Amino acid sequence: MSRLDPIAEFRQVYARAGEDAPFDVTACTLATSGADGRPTARMVLLKKVDERGFSFFTNYASRKARQLAENPQAALCFHWPWIEEQVRVEGRIEILPAEESDAYYRSRGRGSQLGAWASRQSEPMPSRAALLWRVAKVEARHVGGPVPRPPFWGGYLLVPDRIELWHGRPDRLHDRHLFLRQDDEWTDQRLYP
Repeated sequence: MSRLDPIAEFRQVYARAGEDAPFDVTACTLATSGADGRPTARMVLLKKVDERGFSFFTNYASRKARQLAENPQAALCFHWPWIEEQVRVEGRIEILPAEESDAYYRSRGRGSQLGAWASRQSEPMPSRAALLWRVAKVEARHVGGPVPRPPFWGGYLLVPDRIELWHGRPDRLHDRHLFLRQDDEWTDQRLYP
């Protein structure tokens, strides 16, 4: 593996983190900001990483999606303390093709499919009963049949131009490797901890 393939290096760290992991290794922090420049962060689940970048899914009307529409730049941060590894990823955001969103949606459990329809993500909710009522309505519409992907739900791809791998070392003398992409070419450098 070339030292200048940070996606391959991420996959190696990700695989190591997944061995006997005490927590969900797919969990990562997604940071976004809208047109106002005010940053926000929340946990999302990484669903795929390939040579294009990092994929996650959400409601297209959610706060994060509105921010991504206003400012299609984002950052992900993975932290796996049980192996003393952290990865930070920054780049532009693209909406995944409908076929990829459909394929992932079909892989989800029926309850999660119903929940995608029922949730008005990031909007005020009068009560938990209101959410459960919405789930029951969606379930009644699809009794005995498949639940299609909502048109307002799908995937995003973070196309990285900056990836930093951090490995904890004794005495806070950590290893940090920064990869920068320009015109499809990666360069790397070490950073002081």
